[in-house]
Amino acid sequence: MRVAALDDDTVQLDLVKCTLESIGHDCHVYAESAALRRALQRESFDLLVLDWHLPDGNGPDIVRWVRANVKDRVPILFVTNRHQERDIVEGLTAGADDYMVKPMRVGELVARVRALLRRAYVELPPDEQVWGRYRFLPTVRRLEVDGAPVALTQKEFDLALFLFQNPGRLLSRQHLLEAIWGNANPPGTELMSRSLDTHVSRVRKVLGLRPEGGFRLASIYGQGYRFETVLAMPGGPD
Repeated sequence: MRVAALDDDTVQLDLVKCTLESIGHDCHVYAESAALRRALQRESFDLLVLDWHLPDGNGPDIVRWVRANVKDRVPILFVTNRHQERDIVEGLTAGADDYMVKPMRVGELVARVRALLRRAYVELPPDEQVWGRYRFLPTVRRLEVDGAPVALTQKEFDLALFLFQNPGRLLSRQHLLEAIWGNANPPGTELMSRSLDTHVSRVRKVLGLRPEGGFRLASIYGQGYRFETVLAMPGGPD
């Protein structure tokens, strides 16, 4: 999962980043709310971890801005020194999903993050996932359309499965690059960007992702891609 963490305490920020990356998440860190707001206007994240007191704003105001300006309802976790009941009520009322009081305990952070992600994103079975005509077998990297196997490279399969698992979400280009190619690749390089476009184009063509087929893969100018269910298809994800 792709996480954004906001805190003006660099030691705390490093601890959050190291903790989340140790359990397999990509964590992007920000020390000012303005920087996070700019990122949210062009990037997509699966979870936000926010401090309350910041040099250029406060946590509840940031949460309200996110809820007003980010279409997808990304889960939000407060990690803050504010511990009074009225603070917790204010944070949750502003739109946060969970609240954790500093000093941060690593085990608790991991447990809360995992619980939030479980609630926000459906966990699909690892051996077979079906959307209408499309049957994915992740353990053997096989895709069938109407029962017939479709030839895809490893990255094309990973991209197709990731898109089907995230219907309706605006996925930024960098989000897709990190999810499919990982952090080993330089972010935002022209070569990787062209490779992403090539893979998206081939997946769209080979899988027939057109409205008349029930699904559409739309390009969102300057941001990324959105995979959409156009028609009600029988079966959903089984």
